[in-house]
This record gives sequence, C-alpha cells and structure tokens, in this order.
Amino acid sequence: MDILMSGFFQRALIGGILIGITAPLMGIFLVLRRLSMIGDTLSHAAIAGVALGFVVGKYPILFGLIFALLASFAIEKLRKSYKSYAELSLAIIMSGGIALASIFFTLGRDLNMDPNSFLFGFIYTLNSSDLWLIFGVTVVVLFIIGKHMHGLFLLTFDEEAASVSGVPVSFYNILISVMTAFVISVSIKIVGGLLVSALLTIPAACSLLLARSFRQSIFIVVLIGELAVIIGLLVAGIWNLAAGGTIVLVLIAFLLIILLGKNLLLRTR
Repeated sequence: MDILMSGFFQRALIGGILIGITAPLMGIFLVLRRLSMIGDTLSHAAIAGVALGFVVGKYPILFGLIFALLASFAIEKLRKSYKSYAELSLAIIMSGGIALASIFFTLGRDLNMDPNSFLFGFIYTLNSSDLWLIFGVTVVVLFIIGKHMHGLFLLTFDEEAASVSGVPVSFYNILISVMTAFVISVSIKIVGGLLVSALLTIPAACSLLLARSFRQSIFIVVLIGELAVIIGLLVAGIWNLAAGGTIVLVLIAFLLIILLGKNLLLRTR
C-alpha cells in the first residue's frame, strides 16, 4: 500500500480523476449522435502528433493536441463532402493517423521511443505540466458545455430540428469535435491511444441502460467514469498491472454487471 503515498501515483490519480470527468462527458454527446468511432480516429491522429513531438524533442502532448485538432477540422470538412457516407471521413483520417504514426515511430527508433506507451498509456509518468494541461482542458470543456448546454442538447437529439430552430449547427459540430480532440489528446498518457475510446463510449453505454433523462445520463457517465478510473488505478497500483488496461476492464465489468442486473429484474417481473 506504500504506492498510495508515492508522488507519481498521486499525480496519476489526479490526472485520472480529471479525465474521468471530461472523457465520459464528451462520450455521451458522441454516442447519442452515433459518432462513437470519432474517438478512435482522433486518438490515432493524436498518437502521430505525440510521436512527432518525441522525434523533434518538443512537448509531445502539445503536438498530439495540434494533430487531434487538425484531424477534427478535417473530419468536419470531409463529412460535408460525403454527406451520405459520413463514416468515410473517420476511416480516411484514421488511416492517415496510423500511417503518420508508423512513420514517426520509425524515425524515432534511435531515440528509445516505446510505442506501447503511446498505445496503452503511461499514466505513472504524468508530471506537473501534464496535470496543469489536463486541468485546463477540464475547465474549458466544463465551461463550454455549461454555457452551450441547450444548443448541444438540441443538436445531439435532432440536428435538422436544431437547424430549423436557429441553432448554429456547423459551429456546434466543430465545437464538439474540437472539445473531443482536446480530451483525447490529454488522455493519451492515461489510457493510451488504443484504449481512450473506451473511456468515451463505455460509460455512455452504461448510462443508456440506466438513465431516464438526459440530465441523469450526464450524472451517470461521470460517476461511472470516475469510479472506473479510481478503482482501476488502485487495482493496477497494488497488483502492478497496466493502468490503462485495468481501467478499461473495470468499465467493461460495470457494463456487464448493469446488463446482468437489468436482465435479472426483467425475469423477476
């Protein structure tokens, strides 16, 4: 239990708690809009940026953020070009992200770069700069969602009706993509590029089974995300397991428990 008193574990816990708020919160908007795969797409773009940051010797997470933002704008542009095949934009950007990441990994092979740390997370290496960046992203995301909740709500459930009602649909589409890019880029260190979409989507999946209103769903996704992060980090720290993978498995366990509980309730009625 000495690990609980370690500085690196406490920084990991703070970073995880902050991401446990923003990632599930963004996830509920994405899942309800049937854009679950955008998390995977932007995470691959962010991985490419992080890898480039290591190659050029600059702050990797900042490069990851820039690449994720560029990818989010590209997705919106392609979605307009392929209105009937919007999923093509995700496939194209994801392919480009993977291709760039593989090239940057190759260029950095002499720099002792560890691809696994990008793919599966390296939360125990969070430093003060990382925590301030994660905190800043959390504050910005919460402020924007709080200020634009009505417009985001309308857009999430009926984009056409929102447009007729005078909601600036294009602005809100870009806003959601940009916020998602911010959250994903700072989540890379915590759960890794391959697992970050789980933190976006699985709490939302749990919420869809439990919530009776949109307000309830927001509360539930944050609660599920926080519990999974805290439990996952404690289990991983005590038993020396991969933190990102443990967090995701805890999320899946929550989902299975909820599904089992609902099935049992239906059988008893």
